[in-house]
Amino acid sequence: MKRLSFDEGVQLLENADLMELAASADKMRRELHTQNTVTFVIDRNINYSNICTCKCSFCAFYREKEAEGAYVMDKQTLSQKIEETKSLGGTQILLQGGLHPDLPIEFYEDMLRFMKGLGVWVHGFSAPEVAHIAGLSNLSVADTIKRLQTAGLDSIPGAGAELLIDSERKKISPNKISSKKWLSVMETAHGLGMRTTATMMFKKEDEAVKIIEHLEKVRDLQDKTGGFTAFIPWPFQPDNTELGGSHVSALEYLRVLAVSRLYLDNIPNIQVSWVTQGPKVGQTALYFGGNDFGSLMIEENVVAACGASFRMSVDEIRNTISKAGFRPAQRDMEYNILRYLD
Repeated sequence: MKRLSFDEGVQLLENADLMELAASADKMRRELHTQNTVTFVIDRNINYSNICTCKCSFCAFYREKEAEGAYVMDKQTLSQKIEETKSLGGTQILLQGGLHPDLPIEFYEDMLRFMKGLGVWVHGFSAPEVAHIAGLSNLSVADTIKRLQTAGLDSIPGAGAELLIDSERKKISPNKISSKKWLSVMETAHGLGMRTTATMMFKKEDEAVKIIEHLEKVRDLQDKTGGFTAFIPWPFQPDNTELGGSHVSALEYLRVLAVSRLYLDNIPNIQVSWVTQGPKVGQTALYFGGNDFGSLMIEENVVAACGASFRMSVDEIRNTISKAGFRPAQRDMEYNILRYLD
């Protein structure tokens, strides 16, 4: 398939017939994934702290340092959560917190060594967190990632991307790193041999040209490094947030997902967002270019704080994938198949 140009991507997002778009995305998905498999990972999202100086207007989870409910997780709690995850067949911890104003890099190194001693893959932090830790510790981003990697960090999730459009970032998250810095952190991680994911949080009112600009920046970096394992577009959840606004509809979500599959021809995996859209829309998304069902999400706090409350068991995920006509398989972060569940 010929690579889509920027203008072609905008036209598809704005004007394409939805079912024709789905058919094209599904065709590309089946060409990339010939085994008819849909994967998912069993992990837990552990928020080691909710203290954050970024104060994003779309976030309902963060607290200021002295606020009621502010915390930094102790090792006993961390251990309990990891052991529970392992008992449920989990292999990975998605580790994220806020931009804590005064935790040095030694805190993160100690936490990572402790977690690796418990035998889990740590898919941790985000580009803004890495840049924040580097700044607080007077280190370069490269030296920060090297130290975290040595301590036990295995991969970096794509959080903090939102839209990689600085005018939009300044509106919703003025204290967060620029789009150029986000891309630079990811490029640095890839250069050090660390794989990452990429995300996009989009709002109902976001213009097609801005969504395609985000996809273009991700595609350009992937051409350069090949370090992204997957792309996850997910719609902003407005409930309980300062930003507020309307919900993205299921059809709007599916349109963005399909265009993401078609535009990102160099990223092998597109993850569906059943956590924000629900199991049925997640299932439908498997025919709009999605090949990965994301995570079991034993625990998830940030999106839940914004009003999303969908939960699924392993059996429910397996049945949802199977009923859509695909073969369910548990994977790791690098998309190695650990076991088939049919």
